[in-house]
Amino acid sequence: MADDRPGIPAPDRAVLPEDWDAGDPEPVVPGHAARRAELEPLDAALAAFYDRAARGLAAAEDAAALKQRQILLLGRERGIVTRALEQVPGLAVEERRRRGRALNLIKRWLAEIEEARRAALERAAEPAAVTDVTLPGRRPWVGHRHVLAQIQDELLDLFHGLGYSVYLSPEAELEDYNFTRLNFPPDHPARDAHDTYWLGERALLRTHTSPGWVRAMEERKPPLRLVFPGRVFRAEQVDASHMDQFHQMDGLFVDRNVSMADLKSTLNTFARSIYGQEVKTRLIPIYFPFVEPGAQMDVSCVNCGGSGKAPANKLERPVPADRRCPVCGGSGWVEVLGAGMVHPNVFRAVGYDPEEYTGFAFGMGLERIAMLRHHIPEIRLFLENDQRFLRQF
Repeated sequence: MADDRPGIPAPDRAVLPEDWDAGDPEPVVPGHAARRAELEPLDAALAAFYDRAARGLAAAEDAAALKQRQILLLGRERGIVTRALEQVPGLAVEERRRRGRALNLIKRWLAEIEEARRAALERAAEPAAVTDVTLPGRRPWVGHRHVLAQIQDELLDLFHGLGYSVYLSPEAELEDYNFTRLNFPPDHPARDAHDTYWLGERALLRTHTSPGWVRAMEERKPPLRLVFPGRVFRAEQVDASHMDQFHQMDGLFVDRNVSMADLKSTLNTFARSIYGQEVKTRLIPIYFPFVEPGAQMDVSCVNCGGSGKAPANKLERPVPADRRCPVCGGSGWVEVLGAGMVHPNVFRAVGYDPEEYTGFAFGMGLERIAMLRHHIPEIRLFLENDQRFLRQF
C-alpha cells in the first residue's frame, strides 16, 4: 500500500538514486544474496528495493553520506521503511502477515549494514587522524593494590623479617577447629547462630583466623613461627565500625622457653613499625579462651598523640580546648589487637606437651589498623569499591 503523503512512496515504488547500485553489501555484511533470496517469495518488489537500499548504504563514501541515506531509509518520521510499516495494520490479514514480515526483515538487515559500514568508515579514518603534539598528554589510568592489601603486604614483610612464614587456612571451617580445639566451651556464646554463619551441622564460615594454628600444629612439630592472614566472617549488624566480613592476621610462635617477654618485644616491634617509633604501647589483662594469660594491646592514639583531646588543627572549625578526641574517646589509647600465651589445652588438642613447649599468639584486624593509620571514619568504605576513596591510597 502506498503512503498517501507526497514525497514518501512505498518501498516497492520508491525511486532510489542511480549511484546506489555501485556498492556491494557482501563485504560489509556477508550473506546479502541469501537475504534477498529469502525476501523473493514474500514480495519480489520489496526484495528488489532491499537490494538497492543495501547497495546504497554499502556505497556511502563518508559518514555524512551514510547518515543521509540512513535517514531516507530508516528515519523515525519520514523513513521509507518506517512509513511502510505504519501502513501494515490497514492491510488484509494474509497481506499484513506477508508484508509485515518482509518489512521487518528489511529494517533489521539495513540497520546491520548501516552499522557495519559506519564502523568501517571510522576505522578507515583513524590512520588519517592528525596528532596535535602541542596538546597536554593523557596519562593512562593505572590501578594499584587496595589499601587493605597494602597493609597486609607491609605486615607480611615485617613479620618475614622477624622469621615468620605464611600459613593459609580455609575460610569454610569445621566447628572442631574453629571452636573446640581452641578451648571454647560448648556453651560459649560465639557458637550461637547470631554470632556465626553456619553452613551445616558441623561446618561454618570461620569467625577468626585462629583455626589455622590448630591445622599448622597438627601438620608440623615445633619450633613454629607463623602468621595467618585471611578473611573472616561474623553475623554482625553492619554499621560504621562493624562488618559481617573483615580481614585478620594472627601470629603464632611455639618453642621451648617462650615467654611473655618475647611476646611483648614482638608486639612493640610491630607497633613501632606501623605507627612510628614514638608510639607508646601497653598490655591490659583480658580473657580469651585459647590463651592464658591473655592481653589486649593498646597504642597511644595517633590522632591526638595520647593527650585525649581533639587536635584543633584537624577540625573544620574551632572547638573548646577540652573536647575529647573522637578516635580514642578521650582516653589517649586505642585497642589494636589481642594476644597471650597459648593455652595448655590447645597444645593438648594437637598432641603437643605443654610441659615441654610454650608459645604465644596474637591476632589483629587489618581494617582497624588501616582506619587508625589513615583516619578512615567508616569500615564500610573498604568494600564499597568507590574510586574516590580508593585513589587516596
